[in-house]
Amino acid sequence: MTRSLASNFALFLFATCASAGAADIVGIATVIDGDTIEVHGERIRLAGIDAPEAAQLCQTPKGRPWRCGQQAALALAGHLSQRIVHCVPTGRDRYRRVLAYCRVKGDDIGLWMVSSGRAVGYYDRDKRYGEAERTAVRRKIGIWQGAFERPHLWRKARRDGVKSPKQGVTN
Repeated sequence: MTRSLASNFALFLFATCASAGAADIVGIATVIDGDTIEVHGERIRLAGIDAPEAAQLCQTPKGRPWRCGQQAALALAGHLSQRIVHCVPTGRDRYRRVLAYCRVKGDDIGLWMVSSGRAVGYYDRDKRYGEAERTAVRRKIGIWQGAFERPHLWRKARRDGVKSPKQGVTN
């Protein structure tokens, strides 16, 4: 093995072991938005879900806009309500935030966000949130009550400088 190849392999092994053995993060969370919290100065992106962005609007069944992103963040803050959050890191996202599954009082925070219609499953590789999302769709609650644009598509449109014609597409 060449020296640089051996060095790269060692670095890969270190990074893999370091992320696999990352310590759980436990503490009181500050809500950044509907899918991001901060505990002890560490930004944590809730794994497996995507919530509307703070500035994102959704539509009511009658087509009126409402601040679904802001409401998602406020609902998450109310749900956490200064209680201890326990997060199990799974890696980091492209913005270097910790990706983690988090619980409060033993309950999965991502599951609560999706089942209450405040977030969608997103890169949900373990299929943890599929049934909760289908139930929220059937019940027409939260973002599922009217038209909305999936958060990742809303972000992409903003990055590309495109504004949605009517702020959303149903489902």
